[in-house]
Amino acid sequence: MNRRLSSSLAHGLNPHLRRPRNSPNQFPVSGPDRPCLGPQIHTVTTKTRFASSDVGVRYALLSIRGNCGSGSSESVRHLFESMPQKDLMSWNLIISSHSRGADFVSAFGYFSEMRRAFDLWPDEFTFGSLIALTHASPCPVGIHLLEQLLACVAKSGFLENVYVGSASVSAFLRFGLVDEAMEIFRGLGDRNSVSMNELMVGLVRIGRADEAVEVFRVAKDSVEANCDSYVVLLSACAVFAVPEAGRRVGREVHGGVIRTGMIDHTVAIKNGLINMYAKCGAIDDARKVFDSMGSKDSVSWNSMISGLDRNGLCEEAITRFRDMWRSGNVCSNFTLISTLSSCAGSKHVRFGALVHCEAIKLGLDADVSVLNSLLAMYSKCGFVSDCRKVFSSMRVYDTISWNSMIGALADSECSISESIETFLEMTRAGWAANRVTFLHLLTALASLSTTELLRQAHSLVIKYGYGADHNIKNALLSCYAKCGEVNECERIFTWMSRQRDIVSWNAMVSAYTHNGLVREAMDLICSMMRDGLKMDPFTLATLVSTCASIASLERGMEIHAHLVRACTRPNVVVESALLDMYSKCGRIDYASRVFKRMAWKNKFSWNSMIAGYARHGLCEEALELFEEMRMRGDRQPDLVTFVAILSACSHAGLVDRGLKHFKSMTRDHRLVPRMEHYSCVVDLLGRAGRLKEVEDFIRDMPIEPNVLVWRTVVCSFIRAKAGNAGFAAEASEKLFELEPENAVNYVLASNMHASRGSWEGMERARARMSDARAVKEAGRSWVTMRDGVHVFRAGDRSHPEVAGIYAKLGELYAKMREMGYVPRAEFALYDVDAENKEEMLRCHSERLAVAFVLARAPGARAPIRIMKNLRVCGDCHVAFGYVSEIVGRQIVLRDANRFHHFEGGKCSCGDYW
Repeated sequence: MNRRLSSSLAHGLNPHLRRPRNSPNQFPVSGPDRPCLGPQIHTVTTKTRFASSDVGVRYALLSIRGNCGSGSSESVRHLFESMPQKDLMSWNLIISSHSRGADFVSAFGYFSEMRRAFDLWPDEFTFGSLIALTHASPCPVGIHLLEQLLACVAKSGFLENVYVGSASVSAFLRFGLVDEAMEIFRGLGDRNSVSMNELMVGLVRIGRADEAVEVFRVAKDSVEANCDSYVVLLSACAVFAVPEAGRRVGREVHGGVIRTGMIDHTVAIKNGLINMYAKCGAIDDARKVFDSMGSKDSVSWNSMISGLDRNGLCEEAITRFRDMWRSGNVCSNFTLISTLSSCAGSKHVRFGALVHCEAIKLGLDADVSVLNSLLAMYSKCGFVSDCRKVFSSMRVYDTISWNSMIGALADSECSISESIETFLEMTRAGWAANRVTFLHLLTALASLSTTELLRQAHSLVIKYGYGADHNIKNALLSCYAKCGEVNECERIFTWMSRQRDIVSWNAMVSAYTHNGLVREAMDLICSMMRDGLKMDPFTLATLVSTCASIASLERGMEIHAHLVRACTRPNVVVESALLDMYSKCGRIDYASRVFKRMAWKNKFSWNSMIAGYARHGLCEEALELFEEMRMRGDRQPDLVTFVAILSACSHAGLVDRGLKHFKSMTRDHRLVPRMEHYSCVVDLLGRAGRLKEVEDFIRDMPIEPNVLVWRTVVCSFIRAKAGNAGFAAEASEKLFELEPENAVNYVLASNMHASRGSWEGMERARARMSDARAVKEAGRSWVTMRDGVHVFRAGDRSHPEVAGIYAKLGELYAKMREMGYVPRAEFALYDVDAENKEEMLRCHSERLAVAFVLARAPGARAPIRIMKNLRVCGDCHVAFGYVSEIVGRQIVLRDANRFHHFEGGKCSCGDYW
């Protein structure tokens, strides 16, 4: 067309031009600023007869009506058919019009008609329109058509054309054929930023960010990068598999953008920089970019808030949200989601509730993503009732909504059964459970420890196709461990041989530990260390805690040495676990050393050290550390701290100081005592023989005493061997009533009667135990030697070195007799003759353990460390004092209550235990 049409539709419709003296000509028709005015333009040109007489006007009208949202395809077709002469431009316009409208049949119909009836060969614009249309068709058909079109393109010689090539790259990317798109891009003779940007976006979308960066590096010399290019490039850096590598490349891009001068004029690039730095862990750099921005849009604020949240800076993220709100920027659903995540991370439920109100004001309370974030926030803050309210108010759910609700209930001890019911409701409503659903369900089942339900859930996991997922397997390991199904744990662990990660090993170690398989747990830890498994702080803390639970000092020290050799950075969680391990393994001196060297101490560190001193009978040290903790402003005593302090006072007989600290909980620290604190006070009074005060204290308790308190009462009567018989009987009956299947309660009642010499009462308690089918946990003692852990039970004759053990026992017994030892037969709680009682006492598990160590290494001088799962009896306590004097070695005995350090015939507890 030899005449160029004007570019302003507004002038074409201006009333001023409609006056007779200003009649419009054929030029001001094309390029409308407002395409919706196309029908009016058509009317004007028809009235002035330009539509029928001027070819250029017809082309312009065809283009306008093709672009016009209000124009129907029928009017475009009528305009095209009315053209007396149709050349390639008119065919391209009609094909392009139908392509934009995704009218697949009409566009390809005109293309076929053009080729067949008019013998016109398509050009790059024809192919570009049709290639762009292919992605609107079903995937297999679209790909087939795209391949056929590209074959025609190759014959026509347009394959290297930038317009056709860019359209082909876009089409292949929309079908997910990234490699084919890259091949087309490489073959382009003349590339542009559009095709390069599209290719980079496609690569980033499928996780090939490093290749996207490489595309930019190769093409940058021949393609002029624009703002979009740098934004896409920064988004690629943000999702690198190795954040450090992404940060390094991102800084290069940042420098390149500064050199181009774009950074000073484009908010989008700065937003991309904030997002990139935040996702790569360089939050300080993200903060600098954000603070340097003159004007910030909602994307800037969202990127900064989500970046802070992602990097764990929850409080600052909340502060930035406040700043955004004050600045007048409108919050989007993305803003609220990130802020709610920060509220959850910082347990800031009050501010989370304010964000909830803001969501309602903005009308975003119907947005499923926002509601899911509210569910997660209330759940992590422990407000399950609010979770229920949000969930019940939702008009639309998705799988995340159901998962969030199931997870919230599973994490709440009071709502485990409701969690399972919600899962069943989800499946009945037709929702398919996914991996996260099953992980939450297994969390709930782990708390219930019900094998039957667990096996049903396991079957569902397999049915839904998640049986091979290693996270599911790890969860199953933990569940079966808590159900006592160690064989099933071993089967799953063996099946996972190629999928095992550090979580799997941790779960298996915990399975053995939870079920009392000390030797197997230690063997597994040895295997982990021997295989050189890379351990993170959580794993190391788990292993150290395992060593603490089974009192394996040697293995715990090996792990500590591993930490030192690996030059691992100090970690408060690991250091606190080490402190706790040394304390529970009898090395309170090592625990104190670790505590003093800690650069930063959390509440668990302080509580562990105070409890450690209390456990070892070092009451003064515990109280001094407690006072030091109180004097510090950053760490105030909590409920756990007071349990340790009350326990320390109880073991040391400091009744008045203990009562003073108990009263200070509410008076000075605004803490509401829990059942364990009341139990400690009962123990404090009971050990001092103040049984009348025990009874008065129980009667005045503001809460109903539980089994722990009544058990402590019975223990007080056992020690005193006297007291109000009626109250003693009431206490034992309360135990039977509250826990009728727990053997410990019957054993305590039996011991109480035996301590009073009431063998008839003891037999009644034993008979009730038999009727309840309650099985008493067997007493076990163990000691760790270089060749592993050796476990003993009372009267045990299964050990390979049994002959040497019993020979050493006899030798020690003879020497003890010479020194004046008299067996305390009242601790053999059976109605048999004195000789048999004496024999029973001689074969208690802790005595077998000490005899084994002395028989195995008679000339050694190192302290002997023995652990027992139950409380040591009074006769063994006396006997260990004699043995320590005979062999001239320190003996450290840890029972269920505390540590006893025997040396030179005396115990650290001062016989007040």
